[in-house]
Amino acid sequence: MNAPRPAAARFVATQTLLTLDAKHPYAAKSLIDAQDMHRTVMSGFPGWVDDGSRDPRAQMGILSTWTLNLREARLALVVQSQVPGDWSRIPRQALAAKPETLTLDRTFGIGETVGFRTVVNPVYSKPPPPDAPPKTRGVRVAHTRPDHVKKWFIRRLQPLGEPPVAPDGLTRLGADADPDTLGIRMLPRISSPAPHKGLRLTRAEIRGKLTVTDPETFVGVLTSGVGHGRAYGCGMVVVR
Repeated sequence: MNAPRPAAARFVATQTLLTLDAKHPYAAKSLIDAQDMHRTVMSGFPGWVDDGSRDPRAQMGILSTWTLNLREARLALVVQSQVPGDWSRIPRQALAAKPETLTLDRTFGIGETVGFRTVVNPVYSKPPPPDAPPKTRGVRVAHTRPDHVKKWFIRRLQPLGEPPVAPDGLTRLGADADPDTLGIRMLPRISSPAPHKGLRLTRAEIRGKLTVTDPETFVGVLTSGVGHGRAYGCGMVVVR
């Protein structure tokens, strides 16, 4: 018999808001090169893991998300982590405001409702053709329509009493939602020039309300993110 799931779980992390001048070359390069944006995020965490260590972003629990205000030429970059960041390496002239850091310490219980926003890379695995060689992997294909993105997200919802892993092996969110209230918006794709010419990510923004059904799983999603593209500003779930 499976052990009962905890009725509450605690989420602890640090978040920093970096407001950058989008016209400054430092920020402008990050906007046009997804790999450069990744370097900007990771520049705040030197020394926490050994050089060459495998997947340092995941080890430090680093997630990020950003929005661009073209009218005001402001890039708002939010970075979340399990260790504190040091943003002294960002050129002072590139900062439109002083970095704002907040320590999050919040306990979530079953039945609690929260507003949320997330930017995701909504992809699915297309099986290889029947005549493909053994062990051939499927190809990741992006959803490019809002209705398909909504279905992608709904599959990850977890009604009360359901397990954290769906029968098909998909990891759920630890929360449920009314599909009719979800807002979906397709965002511009991001990419990276040489040497990362193959990097091209479809993105979609999802907003709405979530009702916590499995606090432990929900906190895991807040900590680790959802979906692919987490190194490039996708997958972070921001709640309020």
